[in-house]
Amino acid sequence: MHFFKEKLASTLSGLVGIDETTLTDWIEIPPDKQLGDLAFPCFQLAKSLRKAPQTIASELAPKLMEIPFIVKAEAVGPYVNVHLNRKEAVSYWLLQMQDNRDFFTSSTGQNRAVAIDLSSPNIAKPFSMGHLRSTIIGTALANLLETDGYQVFRINHLGDWGTQFGKIIVAYHRYGDVEAIKKHPIQELNALYVRFHEEAETNPVLEDEGRAAFKRLEDGDKETLDLWRWMVSVSLEEFNRTYAMLGTQFTHVLGESFYNDKMAAVVNELSEKNLLTTSEGAEVVMLEEENFPPCLIRKSDGATLYATRDLAAALYRYRDLGATSLWYVVGGEQRLHFQQLFAVLSRMGYSFANDCRHIAFGLMKIGGKKMSTRKGQIVRLQEVLDEAVRRAKDIIDEKNPGLKSADATAKAIGVGAVIFNDLKTHRIHEINFSLEQAVAFEGETGPYVQYTHARACSVLRKAGLLSGLESTSEWVTEPLDGDVMIQPLQELDSLSYELMKTISYFPEVRKRAINEADPSLVAKHILDVSQDFNRFYHEMPILNAAPAERVFRLRLTDATRLTIRAALEILGIEHPVEI
Repeated sequence: MHFFKEKLASTLSGLVGIDETTLTDWIEIPPDKQLGDLAFPCFQLAKSLRKAPQTIASELAPKLMEIPFIVKAEAVGPYVNVHLNRKEAVSYWLLQMQDNRDFFTSSTGQNRAVAIDLSSPNIAKPFSMGHLRSTIIGTALANLLETDGYQVFRINHLGDWGTQFGKIIVAYHRYGDVEAIKKHPIQELNALYVRFHEEAETNPVLEDEGRAAFKRLEDGDKETLDLWRWMVSVSLEEFNRTYAMLGTQFTHVLGESFYNDKMAAVVNELSEKNLLTTSEGAEVVMLEEENFPPCLIRKSDGATLYATRDLAAALYRYRDLGATSLWYVVGGEQRLHFQQLFAVLSRMGYSFANDCRHIAFGLMKIGGKKMSTRKGQIVRLQEVLDEAVRRAKDIIDEKNPGLKSADATAKAIGVGAVIFNDLKTHRIHEINFSLEQAVAFEGETGPYVQYTHARACSVLRKAGLLSGLESTSEWVTEPLDGDVMIQPLQELDSLSYELMKTISYFPEVRKRAINEADPSLVAKHILDVSQDFNRFYHEMPILNAAPAERVFRLRLTDATRLTIRAALEILGIEHPVEI
């Protein structure tokens, strides 16, 4: 659709004396399809032209009828609503898809690298539903950036350091059942962590013991270090099982401990640049000009903090990995921390600080309640995924009992349901998770989109265009030659046109999703494509249509399949060819 926006803007520019880029941004998509394909609001012209918007619209409408691809332009209040020539538009969109001219991918980010900090669970604690959002939002954003040609570093910044490990070590020695811990390490270690906090409420001495244990860890005490390493090892084993199920991959798995030997250099650099100030015995960077509280770099006892570690991590990603843009997919409650982090990097003279982004997201709630590791109020992600797969399998066994790939398909649908349920919501909003709603095959769900993809594949298979259950990212229908396939049609029905028009929005949606760091735009768009295709499928004959219509409708079916496939790959969701 962007092509037609630009063409319309080009004509408008000559009529109203405003540059094409500005006018392109002003052109809208009408909320009601009956109003047209494009709408130009005349409010912004009222001051410069000294006329009422309604008058401007009335004067512009007949002049826009001179544009070849426009079949109707009418003034509706302060808007000029434009209807495109359907055959010309569909022919252009199909050719654009066929040539893949910035349709599914582009090279905008070529020779640029982005580091994305995502997932980042804490060692010795269960991988809970609370970590799902960072993991899948970060994965979808990484996929989006790669479609734009960026080199993406997917970094799992594990929480493997800090006073909490001193607490777990104290609890391990005080209350731990070694045999039980060996059988179920993560569950037992988490239970010890919860018990520590319960006991500490009436026995404050425990907090001192926890700090002392962490000090032994920092000092390299062999017994304490060996215990910590074991905790890291068993945690990664559990995390990796969940990552494998989600299809999540990382280029770098670097825990907080990785930066232990890099923080002194950060403190020295801050000192050399005269950015450190002593406040109540601690060393801070004052951020009064930015209207932020001081950023605490080193406590009075010499201990460094999260900010110090994150500064070391940022500089490592910039200097060693070569990333010029850093994205942090972390909950919204950490907003101030990242504002301070980016401000300090800027004060240090690093221009890449301007390309650092905190990709905030809202809380994941279960039954309306927030999860808390300290209080033991968590829901393990692995258990949710397993249950989602089980429910998907039950539905498949009922709908298609003879499906040969039932187990693999159930996994794809169950896991995809959990991912899509999250990604269809704008990341900044809270999510109240319901597994029953997520795995439904009807409504705005992942299984609905996956089923639509499988339906399109089925049509193409029956037409002899897909061999067996082959899944391909290439066209399986014959390529277009200009508008040869469009012209034989007596007329272009509205269902076919609206389907292709919705598909045509994909490049703009993909670009917006990158610019706004919002995968929900892709999820919502592919729901629209699925809904339009299913209306088209139910009301328009495809395989039994007359020859010209059959060729064209199979082409639309193929375009639908390719678009849904591309969107699901961006979202990190599998696309079964049969369900």
